[in-house]
Amino acid sequence: MDAAAPTTLRKRPLSVRTSTSDGNGADGRRAPNDELGEPVSPSARLVEDFYIIVVIGAATPLNIPALRAGIEAQLARYPHFRSIQVTDKDGNLRWAPTTVNVEDQLICPALDPAAVAADPDKAVEDYVASLSTLPMDWSRPLWEFHLFDFPTSEATATAAIRVHHSLGDGMSLLTLLMACTRSAADPTRLPAMPPLPARTGAIYQRPRPSAGALAHVAWLWSFVVLAWHTVVDVVAFFATILCLRDPHTLFKRVNHAESQRKRIVHRSLSLDDVKFVKNAMKCTVNDVLVGITYAALSRYYFRKSGDTDKEIRVRSILLVNLRPTTSLHACVNMIESGKGSDVKWGNKLGFIILPFFIGKHSDPLDYVRKAKKVVDRKKSSLEVVFTHLAAEVILKVFGLKAAAAIFHRMISHTTISFSSMTGPVEQVEFCGHPVVFIAPSGYGPPEALTVNYQSYVNTIMVNLALDEAQFPDCHELLDDFAESLARIKDAASSLGKQHRKT
Repeated sequence: MDAAAPTTLRKRPLSVRTSTSDGNGADGRRAPNDELGEPVSPSARLVEDFYIIVVIGAATPLNIPALRAGIEAQLARYPHFRSIQVTDKDGNLRWAPTTVNVEDQLICPALDPAAVAADPDKAVEDYVASLSTLPMDWSRPLWEFHLFDFPTSEATATAAIRVHHSLGDGMSLLTLLMACTRSAADPTRLPAMPPLPARTGAIYQRPRPSAGALAHVAWLWSFVVLAWHTVVDVVAFFATILCLRDPHTLFKRVNHAESQRKRIVHRSLSLDDVKFVKNAMKCTVNDVLVGITYAALSRYYFRKSGDTDKEIRVRSILLVNLRPTTSLHACVNMIESGKGSDVKWGNKLGFIILPFFIGKHSDPLDYVRKAKKVVDRKKSSLEVVFTHLAAEVILKVFGLKAAAAIFHRMISHTTISFSSMTGPVEQVEFCGHPVVFIAPSGYGPPEALTVNYQSYVNTIMVNLALDEAQFPDCHELLDDFAESLARIKDAASSLGKQHRKT
């Protein structure tokens, strides 16, 4: 018996869309517009087929009553998590408050005991993969907890949280996580927040009034460069929608017309090693992560393809949060002070088309150098703002179907989805359960490979969502990420020794 067989799920109706256009709501009563919540945002409608899955490991066995009580206590803070999507009498999607039975949202699958005993890690992995083929019930809030109360190699117990992307982007959900957890060292306080990122770039380095004329001219010139780069990126954006395609590689999805079952896997890397490389190369953590990805994909490609030595340029869709850098800290404080209704939930994302280079380098640090050059170039552009506004305008002018078709076409013309997020910097507890790892990923984008990085305490998790049929050896690709970081760190160590000698 397959440990991930869909029959192990608690029986649920298939995915349905609730409507009030005939005068009835989800519970059969009339639901006038003035009883409904805010409209579903255009960006949330654009990700209608996108889902987020967060796998969380606990250091203790699951206490189901405590977990249920903790979730019930938090629900009042988050309107979308106690709402469903309905169509009002004007034909518009809106959030409608509903009564939530937390028991319906907690699922304890009855996995095959023999499969769990033989390989508990694979039993959880197989089950999570099956979620990518199972619909959610749209007559209930679009979130659910799948609970595995048995030990794996990474944790004493595991939970897989499935959330529809319309409930929020990564920053929204990180805000929710931070507000729902407490420090494991001191459960009376919130966990320590990630430090605010520093603004870098020439446009942020406004010279002092006492600086010379040349410094002011250089600063003003940086705005000209910003405008030029934005124009170039906007042209590339429209070219990608119309005709510009990535070359076919083993990373590119073979069949965009069919929905593929996703295998969702992760591997823990040392955040200290990443920071060591960052300091040695005088770059950012994101530069290092992009460099690691270049190196890992290159190792996998040349091993599988048999090619000897050539460079291939593909592109990724890099999701970028458009909220102010202070919003995470401010939102968590608002929630804690009882002003959670003032927090702007939902999706506020733009994206960048980021080049990825597959090639062989004798010096592993060349992957990081190339990544830094590419990322620095993209920082000097307003592409992310334009893509966000373009998505909003296209959706309002042409409608959901046309906007979704355009979005699908753009993604299918690229190769990879990529993102990275910063998580809690100290161990946290969720409803009394110490958390040992956090591994977010998702499914829905029409691409064969999605790469996501998530930091937590002193580790960084690389999370892959892959078409199962196209990547039957997905764990080999995970090994390539770990090996690439090890080689890059060794090269950075040698670089430091050379600097000390000179």
